[in-house]
Amino acid sequence: MTYPERVRIVEVGPRDGLQNESTPIPTDAKVELIDRLSASGLEHIEVTAFVNPARIPQLADAEEVCKRIARRDGVTYSALVPNTKGYDRATGAAGLRDIAVFLSASETHNERNIGTSIDGAFERYRDVTERAAADDVKVRGYVSVAFGCPYEGFVPRDRVVTIAQRLLEMGCYQVSLGDTTGLANPAQVAQTVADLRSSGAAGGQIALHLHDTRGTGLANALAGLGAGVTTFDSSVGGLGGCPYAPGATGNVATDELVYMLEEMGISTGVDLEAILHAAEGVARVLGKEVPSRYLKATRATQARVAGEHSA
Repeated sequence: MTYPERVRIVEVGPRDGLQNESTPIPTDAKVELIDRLSASGLEHIEVTAFVNPARIPQLADAEEVCKRIARRDGVTYSALVPNTKGYDRATGAAGLRDIAVFLSASETHNERNIGTSIDGAFERYRDVTERAAADDVKVRGYVSVAFGCPYEGFVPRDRVVTIAQRLLEMGCYQVSLGDTTGLANPAQVAQTVADLRSSGAAGGQIALHLHDTRGTGLANALAGLGAGVTTFDSSVGGLGGCPYAPGATGNVATDELVYMLEEMGISTGVDLEAILHAAEGVARVLGKEVPSRYLKATRATQARVAGEHSA
């Protein structure tokens, strides 16, 4: 099996990782988290979403977060927008030049998540992508529940491919296929990516947004790697979940993904220790452990070694 020499990580922790948390997170803590992530070598951080605060209260401070983070050269800062109003907020006072639009591969999840049909979502996003093209703003696309829906179950691959193609045709530079509730298996991931590439999508236009709900997150990432994917979304500490997808739990942990890739000889440019510090910081704010197994194992090993040296 031939794997790529380098992989790009899109860190979604400040948005996808925090949106489902019930504990109110102060703006200061979000800014600190993003600034720590910015210093880790990550090249793309999804910092928030410009959605209705009544639907996702945790992200009500989107503008303030964007104004206060310390933006580093070479790092892309992006946010989700559900419509032109969200686009105005993101590209106005928040000053973002990279946004993401999102819809689902099932009608039921699309209605629950953004309140319209799949075709209705495309009508909504056509206005967004046209304005983005005129403003020279980059647009990324998400396809949620691409590998299975908590409401409808099986999602046909040809539907996922068609939706992804439509997003690319609308002007999205990349489409991220989301395993929103962790239902995917490696064979399914590899075949879906292969089908999308056969439809004409270039390797760099495809990303994977994997959750580890059933413990298959890294296995699915490996399958994606083998199919030619070089961009993966992940979340600091493995935080995450969708408010409108029952059973959705944490994303693939950034530190676990980076560890696997680097051990395979695949460069990410990410400082693992910096990611661990960021994960520990947000864990303190939340008052609980984060899901990352790599964090637990690493700190346990360090504590054991320190104890042996002090004995």
